[in-house]
Amino acid sequence: MYNTQESSEPRKVILVTDGDQVARKAVERAAADAGCRVISRSSGNPTPLSGEQIVRLVQHAKHDPVVVMFDDNGDGDFGFGEKALEYLVKHPQIDVLGAIAVASNTPFVEGVHVDFSIDQNGRMIEDGVDKDGIPVKTGEAVVYGDTVDVLAECEVPVIIGVGDIGKMQGKDHFLKGAPVTKQAILEILKRSGYSHGSDQTKH
Repeated sequence: MYNTQESSEPRKVILVTDGDQVARKAVERAAADAGCRVISRSSGNPTPLSGEQIVRLVQHAKHDPVVVMFDDNGDGDFGFGEKALEYLVKHPQIDVLGAIAVASNTPFVEGVHVDFSIDQNGRMIEDGVDKDGIPVKTGEAVVYGDTVDVLAECEVPVIIGVGDIGKMQGKDHFLKGAPVTKQAILEILKRSGYSHGSDQTKH
């Protein structure tokens, strides 16, 4: 059963479907610049924590919004990351603001329709992107990755497609400020009523 005693107000969460070491550094940098907290312990490939453990960490985060990472480590089936993500989305004390769907070269996945993608150059496009953040130009706004299929089964207000976080041919490197990841986080915040660089919600 879900533990609803920790907090009376649902915590505001952004989902990221990538969790390797490179992605963690980029997410930490981008989230900090955007005024978010990160559950760094949710990183790893595959995701090292259960959904229940991640919810507990989110509930103890200092402030909203909270960014959480999920990774199936190339598993095309319903892996650890997707199980934990689904648990989080359905938890009554978690309010998901949006998700960043990360492309990978995983075969035999269904992919997820995104509201839009951000390519490696920071352009918002009505199409999917590949692992390098390059538009796929299929006319379908679908992103394919090892941890994205579950998003199609979840109620998420906005889903943004991006390439491999922290990489994208060096253009999303954390030393450059992970600009693509940061832009995706800021777009989710903008659509949910958060202002850039602020810990305060819209009341």
